[in-house]
Amino acid sequence: MKCPFCGVQETKVIDSRPADDNSSIRRRRQCESCGKRFTTYEKVETIPLIVIKKDNNREPYDRSKIEKGIIRSCNKRPISGDQINKLLNDIETEVFKCDEREIPASRIGEIVMDKLKALDPVAYVRFASVYRDFKDVNTFMDEIKKILEG
Repeated sequence: MKCPFCGVQETKVIDSRPADDNSSIRRRRQCESCGKRFTTYEKVETIPLIVIKKDNNREPYDRSKIEKGIIRSCNKRPISGDQINKLLNDIETEVFKCDEREIPASRIGEIVMDKLKALDPVAYVRFASVYRDFKDVNTFMDEIKKILEG
């Protein structure tokens, strides 16, 4: 691992432990030349995932697109950044568990809605209204009734 301070290749690992999300390893390293310490994260490389859009176009999976939609849905709700990150990690874990190289965007949307419904009903309805393209107030009311009944 190249030292970010002096650029020398020789560094040694002085501490390793699981990262907060348990999906990567956090390593503390020390440069053998300048003696400075820095942190690296090691994560399993995944096979690139392709998302099949409604119009049958294909594009690479992009976590930031899901993140933007969730942040918009959670705006002004009592949901912390840590909760949003955990939600994103849970969604991503479920998406990659499918063991397929291509996944329909609709499947990802359903996973997001299931996870949001458990976290915050208001954020869920906001997300669902955009995702399902609610056309009128009656569609909102139908969705809210489902939440209240279930």
